[in-house]
Amino acid sequence: MKNNIAIFILFGLSIGFSSCKKDYGDLNGATVESFTANASASELNNLVSGTESGLRNNLALYLDDIGIIGREMYHFSASEPRYVTDLLGGGGATLSNSNFYITNPWASRYAVVKNCNILIEAATNSTLITTAQKNGYIGFAQTIKAYQLLMNLNLTDTNGIRIDVSDPSNLGPFVNNAVGLAAISSLLDSAENVFGTAEVVFTLAGFGNYGDAPGLTQFNRALASRVDIYQGNWTAALADLNQSFFSLNGDFNLGVFDVFGTGSGDQLNGFFIPQNQTGELRVAHPSFASDIDSGDDRINKATLRNAVASLDGLSSNRDIWVYTSSTAPVPIVRNEELILIYAEANIQNNDLPDGLTAINIIRSGHNLAAYSGAVTQAALLTEMLYQRRYSLFCEGHRWLDMRRYNLLNNLPLDRPGDQVWTEFPLPVSEQ
Repeated sequence: MKNNIAIFILFGLSIGFSSCKKDYGDLNGATVESFTANASASELNNLVSGTESGLRNNLALYLDDIGIIGREMYHFSASEPRYVTDLLGGGGATLSNSNFYITNPWASRYAVVKNCNILIEAATNSTLITTAQKNGYIGFAQTIKAYQLLMNLNLTDTNGIRIDVSDPSNLGPFVNNAVGLAAISSLLDSAENVFGTAEVVFTLAGFGNYGDAPGLTQFNRALASRVDIYQGNWTAALADLNQSFFSLNGDFNLGVFDVFGTGSGDQLNGFFIPQNQTGELRVAHPSFASDIDSGDDRINKATLRNAVASLDGLSSNRDIWVYTSSTAPVPIVRNEELILIYAEANIQNNDLPDGLTAINIIRSGHNLAAYSGAVTQAALLTEMLYQRRYSLFCEGHRWLDMRRYNLLNNLPLDRPGDQVWTEFPLPVSEQ
């Protein structure tokens, strides 16, 4: 871990977004100290860009981890069998603490956390910007830091995470899931507070209309509502939704995204694979099509292949078609998820009419008739999980949803001996 979180920030800073056309200046002689001593706005903006860019590193692998264990998909690779062995428990395999599927995303998320810590320190120490501008940088860094910690906790769950990693030579202790979620929630609340007196003087690539202080506050509260439901804080989730960009009747795709580009030094969407590939491909789990309601237009997220794909006793006739180009954006959080959080929180609070209203908005948006089943808490929670399964397909939620509702045993096992894992082990670097 000490090596992981000390990954030098200048790698992240060297990766730009082609759409931003930022001037990064001369980074050849840059050091951490040169940023944290008395950074200019230009230097701080470079730190922001490097931080945002780092969000994309190993993102496809994170989606693979959650999608494969959650039986949303298979990743067939002629060169990498562990997608169909370790992650599925095939052939008696187990999850290893030294393999790429945990070490790589874990290190990437903590590298961004390191950038955020440096940005907070640099903004705090700078005499070249106003207090309001400091708050803009600090609020952004705290929000992104919380998001990255949450992603790692999503993987390791009860094995926990380190929250305090500000000093690589004196790392804080591991904390359990409940303490980790509480710390992440507190970090988001701290960021929301500083955004109240912030001025944002930097540009963000994937934030659209949510890149100024009010917009970043809405983004922050959207993430907070996600953490709330993980904690079972249903009333808090509704309160945070009201301060986010949540819109019950709004565009499902309002939100904040990781964006990709073809420019020099940029990154492509690593999750994208063209349709009807052979060798390296991502395909939908067969249950995706067999479980979907007739007429549900979300079937188009997994298109029929020209030929069935098979590997190691597994097969699928549908390609994943959620990200339809090498530059397709990946949601960090979007309005369709927030509508479903609204539904879940209301159902859990026994406000069934409001929960049902939200469910029917999702159903109508995907070519389905209004819900006609039993209007009970249990029935509506089942319906809500169905809607989350298909609305948020391959966005990094299904395994987490089934785990938090103690339904992992309901996920299909495709071969004798396969397993549905509850969590990843801590990486070997943490031992």
